[in-house]
Amino acid sequence: MIDEEIITEGHSRYISLSERRLLKHALFNSIRGLDVLSELIEDEDITEIMVNGTNNIFVERSGKLERVPLVFPSTDKLSDVIQQIAAISNRRVNEASPIVDTRLADGSRVNIVLNPIAINGPVITIRKFPKEAMNMDRLISLGSISMEAAKILRILVEAGYNIFVSGGTGSGKTSFLNALSDFIPHDSRVITIEDSAELMITNIKNLVRLEVRQANTDGNGEISIRDLIRSALRMRPDRIIVGEVRGSEALDMLQAMNTGHLVRASYQRSYRYSLMIIRSLTNTEKQGVLACL
Repeated sequence: MIDEEIITEGHSRYISLSERRLLKHALFNSIRGLDVLSELIEDEDITEIMVNGTNNIFVERSGKLERVPLVFPSTDKLSDVIQQIAAISNRRVNEASPIVDTRLADGSRVNIVLNPIAINGPVITIRKFPKEAMNMDRLISLGSISMEAAKILRILVEAGYNIFVSGGTGSGKTSFLNALSDFIPHDSRVITIEDSAELMITNIKNLVRLEVRQANTDGNGEISIRDLIRSALRMRPDRIIVGEVRGSEALDMLQAMNTGHLVRASYQRSYRYSLMIIRSLTNTEKQGVLACL
């Protein structure tokens, strides 16, 4: 239908071939895609997309932030895109529940904040992930970790140490968890617990992936990370991987460790906070955590 309309318009005025391609792509993305975000998502050099209202869109490319010359045509169009993103994983976002964490079909992580929380307009932050999961060999080739450190980590994972991965936003905690998962024995039963499914574990056949659920419009039906950790303990796990721990669920995770279950987790906290948690562990667990930190 878009092609037909462009051809019809071309009868009344000249439209170059390059303009036709751009027009077709823009119209399709506006109707069936995510409007101006579609071309940014398709760009493999972009690792993060930040939308601050209709007129301010920034991206992270090669580790540097830059503003892109793209805008949403209206606030209504931006709102439509937000609802479309939330619907992909059956999430809900509105004025009553103005904050949501979700994901795109390709696994990219999305955080959305609406008015009245976001004063300067709806905010969308999209963290893109590589198509292939990060592995330890690639980390070594990139110079992110030494061969000696990788060998020590392999020993710790195979021996069943509890491991914390601590770091700031965008530091690569999830990517490092993916790399560590390559060392898990293939005959293990592994359970992953996440806010939004991001981990890409491919070498484990007996894999159970759990994801939190928001409350419904009546405020009921929420399933939190705490609930999933407690449930996972009844599912005969050999290993439990918690994507990210940010609150009271840390207590449940520590209790799971004390029952003998092997836990991997990432913390969006400072190194100092990680040491505070380590003090509550046993001496054997401290050795494993400190070795990884």
